[in-house]
Amino acid sequence: MSDTVFEREARTAFAAAYPEVPHRLTHGLRGHPLLTLDALAALAEALPEGSREYNRADLPVGLNGVVPPSNGLGIGETIRRIGETGSWAALKNIEQVPTYRELLQALLEELRPAIEARTGAMLRPQGFVFITSPGGVTPYHFDPEHNILLHLAGVKTMTLFPQGDPRYAPDETHETYHTGGGRELFWREDMARGGTEWKLRPGEALYVPVMAPHYVRNGPSSAISLSITWRSEWSFAEADARAFNAVLRRMGLRPRAPGRWPVDNRLKAAGWRVLRRLPGAG
Repeated sequence: MSDTVFEREARTAFAAAYPEVPHRLTHGLRGHPLLTLDALAALAEALPEGSREYNRADLPVGLNGVVPPSNGLGIGETIRRIGETGSWAALKNIEQVPTYRELLQALLEELRPAIEARTGAMLRPQGFVFITSPGGVTPYHFDPEHNILLHLAGVKTMTLFPQGDPRYAPDETHETYHTGGGRELFWREDMARGGTEWKLRPGEALYVPVMAPHYVRNGPSSAISLSITWRSEWSFAEADARAFNAVLRRMGLRPRAPGRWPVDNRLKAAGWRVLRRLPGAG
């Protein structure tokens, strides 16, 4: 790997688009020894059980309440034989392992100036690795972090939907998630026309804004991707404002959805931060 993974052109593009505009970047992480299948299988076996998730990959775009079926294998075998196991695997919080923590920190350090100029301190950095069999699907969902997905092997297409639009992620789903519930989004085929496809090849990356709904279809070969994520005070303020709205909705009110960047959500966020300290909050 060269001294920088994101060259100047990529860093400039990121600075211009962050935090609300999805965009393609290039990176120099291909072939990194920590991100081969064997290395990732060993990482998976070293991580605690709660930090690894894997299942069959022949899934619909919308699970709509269905639990993904198990593949019946161990995590190491799933990854080492990903080309034939018909599986999807996610390794969560890879920064728990020192060598992967160093990799994550180095990547984010290259982007820190652009991040902190727009959304303040870079908080809670985390890394996730996704390993997918040919043709596998990651169903429709959203994530609470600022996220750059660095693609390393194979070809995959992420279909991304507008963040903050209740047609694609209802306000009630956000509120449930931010008060301790799930974040599953229910899929309808009529939503498909609202998505934008981003085809990713090795050496390419995609910046995904906070809470942007998306699903992923893998191509004809197995794939590896690394997500580097972080939070900001802005993202936490939006999350806490959503949680406060859940309280208002339970009172029979119809609260206005929090604003996206750069709208200030501090008043509702402060309200939730007081409420959640009270007995029975949430």
